[in-house]
Amino acid sequence: MLTTKIRRYTLSLIYLLSMLSITTHSIADVSSAENGNSDQSKFNIVSREQWGAAKPIFAMTIQIPSRTTIHHTATKQNPNKTIAQKLKGLQAFSQRSEKLADGRTKKAWADLPYHFYIDHKGTVAEGRDIQFIGDTNTSYNPSGHIAVVLEGNFESEMPTPNQIASLKGLLTFLKKKYNIEEKSIGTHQDFAQTACPGRNLLKILENEGLIN
Repeated sequence: MLTTKIRRYTLSLIYLLSMLSITTHSIADVSSAENGNSDQSKFNIVSREQWGAAKPIFAMTIQIPSRTTIHHTATKQNPNKTIAQKLKGLQAFSQRSEKLADGRTKKAWADLPYHFYIDHKGTVAEGRDIQFIGDTNTSYNPSGHIAVVLEGNFESEMPTPNQIASLKGLLTFLKKKYNIEEKSIGTHQDFAQTACPGRNLLKILENEGLIN
């Protein structure tokens, strides 16, 4: 009888621990698609420390994440650079005043404008701390938005299968961690006059049912 009770107790404990591992998530748990891992519940996120981020140059405004908004970098994919090189370049651009292609001048931002970056290999990296509002060159209020950007100009090129797989996994993670509703997953185009995230990515998002 005692053996049976011990066995039941052990099984119950194992079950509770397994449920805890399913429902408890953090960026440290999330791990990477760089090695072709298509498991959407587990993929690595390259941390700011890992890619060598500089500190924000200004104070930032705190937000409560309530939706996920998908972007493209609008620059061609570059397989010859590491993700660290790409992110350091994006951060350097973000933290200085810069003349844009359309003639406007971008003011310096505190940090990268996006919270997550997905490169052409499908590697996911941490951008701006998610607790702070992102930045934008377009006219909308990004407060509450978790900004996810995919490397590429998807007006003229296609996202890679690894990018789409990683995006799916990241969206699932964010939905669970921040209670993001399906109706609150969208694209930059939903809020501003822009081609972002590019027609080719937009078509995939619609066909895959990733946005409403």
